[in-house]
Amino acid sequence: MLHDCAIIGGGPAGLNAALVLGRSRRNVVLFDNNRARNAVTQEAHGFMTRDGIPPAELRAIAHRELTRYPSVQFRQVTVTEVAKASENFRIRTENGDLYEARTVLLASGLKETLPDIPDIHTFYGKSLFNCPYCDGWERKDEPLVVIAENEHAFDLAKTTYQWSRSLLLCTNGHAVLTAEQKEKLASKNIRVNETRIRSLKGHEGKLQSVVFEGGEEEARTGGFVSPHWTQAAPFGEHLGCRFNEHGGIESDDFGRTNVENVFSAGDASVIIPAQLVVAAGEGSRAGIGINSLLTTVDF
Repeated sequence: MLHDCAIIGGGPAGLNAALVLGRSRRNVVLFDNNRARNAVTQEAHGFMTRDGIPPAELRAIAHRELTRYPSVQFRQVTVTEVAKASENFRIRTENGDLYEARTVLLASGLKETLPDIPDIHTFYGKSLFNCPYCDGWERKDEPLVVIAENEHAFDLAKTTYQWSRSLLLCTNGHAVLTAEQKEKLASKNIRVNETRIRSLKGHEGKLQSVVFEGGEEEARTGGFVSPHWTQAAPFGEHLGCRFNEHGGIESDDFGRTNVENVFSAGDASVIIPAQLVVAAGEGSRAGIGINSLLTTVDF
């Protein structure tokens, strides 16, 4: 069967694109390997009518809604290859199955690498997070730590300051702040510690303190971390898509990339995770872009 679109990735961008295309009477196959980046997240925020919902529940609701549209098919499997085959695209899965589609939407998102700190994964998603807009309200007015080893350190601390005035910025042994940035942070009473972190202390994922190599210990109840982001799948590179300076797939307002009939939406396009509602909106626009392209071709 020739599908109108193959969607790689079952996050909010891919799901919303599938919804738009299903309602447009397009034959869609959506591939999802069920390895969501936000699997550790207990609540999703900033999505109107769904504020505080567990991400897994949000996905389950989306799946139920999509069953109303029989032209949308789900495949819970990992895609291993996406290649141009004549006028269409060939999609191969890990179990050897082949699919063919007229267009492809890359919505596989990102993978994250956390700073190399012992036991940081124990706290991530419970008291340490990556997005103040998503989890800042729940941490408001607490003594927080901001952990960032990269150029985002200053901006993350500046943003987190909106939710808490008791901030400790840790660069984990990396010199990433300018003298001007340090001066500005000091003017806001945001303390900076550039010493390497030896360990994080706490109980059942709830942070209690940060311990540095020299033995100094700072009491903190939670905070925010700046991970290193990379593409979760290599298909954009394999297909010849252009990337921006941050490593995201370049696309226009309707998700069109420089490669004919290849679209991109969600975090893979920006290389910095957005709120679920933003990714879903990008998926909607990409769905409209794909349907508009196919309508023009077929009319």
